[in-house]
Amino acid sequence: MSEDTTPRTVVVLAGGISHERDVSLRSGRRVADALTQRGHTVVVRDPDATLLEFLDESRPDVVWPALHGASGEDGALRSLLDMLGIAYVGSQGKAARLAWQKPTSKVLVERAGLSTPRWVTLPRDTFRELGATQVLARVLESLGSDLVVKPAMGGSALGVGVIESGDDLPRAVVDAYTYGEVALIEQRVRGVEVSVGIIDLGEGAFALPVVEIEPRSGVYSYEARYNAGETSFYTPARLSDDVAVAAQNVALQIYNTLGLRHISRIDLIIDEAGVPWFLEANVLPGLTETSMVPQAILAAGFSLGSVYEKLSEVAIAESA
Repeated sequence: MSEDTTPRTVVVLAGGISHERDVSLRSGRRVADALTQRGHTVVVRDPDATLLEFLDESRPDVVWPALHGASGEDGALRSLLDMLGIAYVGSQGKAARLAWQKPTSKVLVERAGLSTPRWVTLPRDTFRELGATQVLARVLESLGSDLVVKPAMGGSALGVGVIESGDDLPRAVVDAYTYGEVALIEQRVRGVEVSVGIIDLGEGAFALPVVEIEPRSGVYSYEARYNAGETSFYTPARLSDDVAVAAQNVALQIYNTLGLRHISRIDLIIDEAGVPWFLEANVLPGLTETSMVPQAILAAGFSLGSVYEKLSEVAIAESA
């Protein structure tokens, strides 16, 4: 902690009931450890029926939501924190909802004049009403068979399938429905998969170094994300300076288009022509030992503790 920084009481929210609970616990512990090392008093809480009463009575200086999945990223909890008048790190409820709903964010990004793969969203009820065989046949006719299928809401690549044959599409859609009622099917753009972290330390948002993702299996799955050694990361990415800057600019534009705040991560594919294609925005990027935003923070020359501390201060100042 720097000499001019006030010791704070911080509540880190981690765990929750989403499919990403384990990842959330790991992110939360890393944030808590970094802030504790900076001299702050940190309490780690798993959200439950006593949480709102606890926050209202204890009135911490700031809350760090390290909750991945719906419990922390769909905007509901953040809106409740606003109602309680408690400062918290990260995007506000309305912006979080826009980013959490992948089809919605794709529409907004497309309207902003940026590239995102062609897609269709299919609620489970559409299959029941119109017949899966007929519906999927039309999808293949329109989008082709080189596709990515994912839940319309969710993270950590849970329920994501990459297919190259129409015969694999039904199974991929069923897998996506395991994690939600709506599947997003989009054309696969081949290229270099990258991630761009965006942070705002009080003087305006800026892009961190681009991180290139190279999974051993060829697919950046849940296992590839969180098991050490399954993915090679290159920070900065092995891109030309012009392409890297273009990716950063696009990511920053998406951050502003969606109205995000403090810290986020924008996932892109860079095609052969060097064009960045928007895949999704992460309201709360993973902050585990294998996550990309911490790697980018370190590559930018910051320490994790100093950044998490500064983000806390920004959140406190904005809520005053």
